[in-house]
Amino acid sequence: MVRNIHLILEYDGGKYHGWQRQAGQSTVQGRIEHVLNQMTGEEIDLIGASRTDAGVHALGQSANFFTRSTLSLAEMEAYLRQYLPDDIQLVSIREAEPRFHARHLAIGKHYRYQIWNDEKKNIFERRYYYHVRQKLDLKAMEEAISLLTGTRDFRAFTTALSKDKSAYKRLDSITIEQQGSKIFLHFKGDSFLHKMVRMLTGTLIQVGLHEITLEDVRKLTTSPREKRHILTAPPHALFLVEVYY
Repeated sequence: MVRNIHLILEYDGGKYHGWQRQAGQSTVQGRIEHVLNQMTGEEIDLIGASRTDAGVHALGQSANFFTRSTLSLAEMEAYLRQYLPDDIQLVSIREAEPRFHARHLAIGKHYRYQIWNDEKKNIFERRYYYHVRQKLDLKAMEEAISLLTGTRDFRAFTTALSKDKSAYKRLDSITIEQQGSKIFLHFKGDSFLHKMVRMLTGTLIQVGLHEITLEDVRKLTTSPREKRHILTAPPHALFLVEVYY
């Protein structure tokens, strides 16, 4: 009998060339599949909900795989907790219905971008925060958010768009959370284009530094084919928080 196993995973993407399996590259998917192959004695194809970029982390990556293994869930959990590398961890495991597909059935995703906004460096957390020395104008950033949310053409906020992929996405919300020098940007939407969250983050940072105006942001959303310079925030401070079904 073929079983469908659903995993929730967290990982530090710092040393990986993204989620998606690539020949000759160390990837999160490839590393987990290697352990699953050893566990089941099968060639496992792990289906991930989000193909996170190189250097991006996850707190709640959703993935599933099909297997004929007779191992119990408890045995699988124990095996994965023992043999996954130190920078990848199993959060939960369950038996899913046969038609469950981690990517195709996802209806929304939550990403978080982390900024350290202070003149001084945060040396102990620098691997997970983007350091912006100049004080950000959060009020201006909040005003720009209303121009970015909703269902719209986000062509201006991606570096790669295949001919058969639509640039129209539904961005439900962007919220700003401040804890002292730490600023968290939360993005929730149905799905995201390649580098879209990082380019939206860069745009908001540019607004917060008064490098671009609200009118510049409006033009990016109303004339998305117009070429404009957008800061692409680095990947090391981006986290996939949760996938919604």
